[in-house]
This record gives sequence, structure tokens and C-alpha cells, in this order.
Amino acid sequence: MTTTLTVNGQSVTVEVEPDTPLLWVLRADLRLIGTKFGCGMAMCGACTVHANGSAIRSCVTPVSAVAGQDITTIEGLQGPQAEALRAAWTEVDVVQCGYCQGGQLMSACALLQANPRPDDAAIDAAMGGNLCRCGTYPRIRVAIHQAAKALPDT
Repeated sequence: MTTTLTVNGQSVTVEVEPDTPLLWVLRADLRLIGTKFGCGMAMCGACTVHANGSAIRSCVTPVSAVAGQDITTIEGLQGPQAEALRAAWTEVDVVQCGYCQGGQLMSACALLQANPRPDDAAIDAAMGGNLCRCGTYPRIRVAIHQAAKALPDT
């Protein structure tokens, strides 16, 4: 079946079954490998992308469910929240192994777009579905707060 998607601002057409997970379309068909496979059950967050600005787990999202939506992967993430987060991630030295970081940044960016001044509880709620094998959760929280402070007041 032919499916047309908008990924990182580009219209793309793929020949896949409608129930093919978006993750596999991104990685195998479109060669966007920043989105990672972790658990395959939407429990770890490594596969997080945005669909119309909302964080979703691409490992359990059928490609047919996102046809016509704007999909953003870590490769296409941009804007003031993304830039503030990348700067904070570097300054706070969040990354250890790095495997989960694409998903972490995607979830953090969706959070700051929805709530530019999150408290610890909001951060914990938004980031709770993203696992980090290295346990950098305290640094992730600090980096999100730092990025929020760098954003202009709205």
C-alpha cells in the first residue's frame, strides 16, 4: 500500500503495509536512524517522535495512523525549545551512552512547547515514559529547567 507522510517538513511516499510501525518506516525506508528501537512496546521512549507536535511512540504507531500528520524526528527537531534544550543538554553534560537521548529530547521539547515553565512534577510526568539506562534523570531535569529559563517569557 502506498502511504504519503510529511516527515521533517518533506512529503515522502512509502510502499508499506498499513500496520507497519512508523519506527520501521523512519529507520528502514527513510534512513532516519536517530529514532531508536528500544523495547517495541512503547515503554522506554527511545522511539519518541512528534506527530502534529505531540510526542508519540513510533514503535507501536502504525504508519496508517499518522498519514496526513506532520511527523518530526530528532533529525528535524528545531525551534527555540529544541535549541535551548540542546544547549542545556551540553552544558549540564546530560549524555552518557546516548542511546535514549533522541527520545529524551523529543519528549522534553514537546513538554516545553506545551508548558514553557514546567515544575518538577510536570517534568516527571512528561519524561516518565523515557528510560535512561545510565540513570541521568537528575541531569535531564536540571537541563529541562535550564532550557525553560533560556526561553523568552510568553
